[in-house]
Amino acid sequence: MKYKQIKWLILFIPTLTIAIWEYIRHEFLLSYISMEMGNFLSPILVFIVTLIFLRHLFSILERMQEELRLAKAKKAALIEREKLARELHDGIAQSIFLLSVKMNKFGRKNHLEHDADFQKMRQTLQHVHEDTRQAITNLKYLPNEDAFSWTETIYQFVAELKNHHLIDVQLDWKIKESTLLPKEKVELFACIKEAVMNVIKHAKTNEVWIHAREIDNGWLCQIKDQGIGFTNEAIQSSKGYGLQIIKDRARDMEWEFSMKQVDNETIIEIIKEGK
Repeated sequence: MKYKQIKWLILFIPTLTIAIWEYIRHEFLLSYISMEMGNFLSPILVFIVTLIFLRHLFSILERMQEELRLAKAKKAALIEREKLARELHDGIAQSIFLLSVKMNKFGRKNHLEHDADFQKMRQTLQHVHEDTRQAITNLKYLPNEDAFSWTETIYQFVAELKNHHLIDVQLDWKIKESTLLPKEKVELFACIKEAVMNVIKHAKTNEVWIHAREIDNGWLCQIKDQGIGFTNEAIQSSKGYGLQIIKDRARDMEWEFSMKQVDNETIIEIIKEGK
């Protein structure tokens, strides 16, 4: 039913109701109902019809207005995201690309292709550029708000990793949907994504494990690999670019963050303790 049709029905139903009632009363009910009783029943009849029909129409009208409001809000958000993506592309992304070109020229000019520190700087710059490009791509689309479990995003992420990076991700997710607050879902997913991407970039392995379970009114999430991506010094300091991002997010959320090496496994662990 269209918006205009609902408005006209809301206007005409009370009028038609009283008109039909008056016609029936004068044509068929005058010998049974007195004028005083008929006048008393008229507003009651209109009130009953209003409760039965108009309340339903008003609820439809309110739902349509809410859908329109949400559509406008989504459109405005998408416009802002596209604007931000364009500014990132024309500003930061272009600057990083130019810096990368200049760094490569500098390395060739000074014969630094085999210098470890120079290679590390160039690799870090490349990672920053890739992350910026990914952020630009993500900004061009609104997050999917279909009615499915947030946990499904974890499984979708794992499927994308298997398809695009040819890495075997073993996922064991046992945290209930209701256990995580909305902000915790966003931050935990960002931490998992950053940790797995670090494994792909540094660990030189094609297998990673993600374990998550509930513990004593809290939860624990582990990302494990058997690669060689981090030295003992990096594990002890957690000063890597990606590791620092995870560490900062965990600190802001008042979670515990740790990174350790057990036998041949590198384990990143995020814990929320129950209060």
